[in-house]
Amino acid sequence: MNTLLVIHEAATWALVGLIWTVQLVHYPLFAQVGREAFPAYHRRHSQQITWIVAPLMFAELLTAGLLITSGWLNPWFLASLPFLAFNWASTWFTQIPLHNRLKAGFDSQIHRRLVTTNWCRTAAWTLRGAFLLVANLSA
Repeated sequence: MNTLLVIHEAATWALVGLIWTVQLVHYPLFAQVGREAFPAYHRRHSQQITWIVAPLMFAELLTAGLLITSGWLNPWFLASLPFLAFNWASTWFTQIPLHNRLKAGFDSQIHRRLVTTNWCRTAAWTLRGAFLLVANLSA
């Protein structure tokens, strides 16, 4: 069993669980907070979720790079890499800018866009997890 792959898959599956929790619990609750309390709530959410998301995303990226450089080029693993790239690009170029716009206060259009675009990340991380499961089983 490839220990590095297990660590990589564990980081990915932790992110799968987290993204589904954010998508189905956290983001819908944004609309329930109320306009007055929203900026403080959003700031707190952003600060606290970053302590979970950032280390997992960096662990996923680092272990992917280590798997590639170690020569582990399983086709299912390789097929999962575009999803990894997509998640990083979506996080930096879509989700973070939308969160930055919500800092000023709740806006239903921005919130709707955050939820809608996050479905793409949710699907991508879920597919990555499935691909890595198959890669691990075939290793």
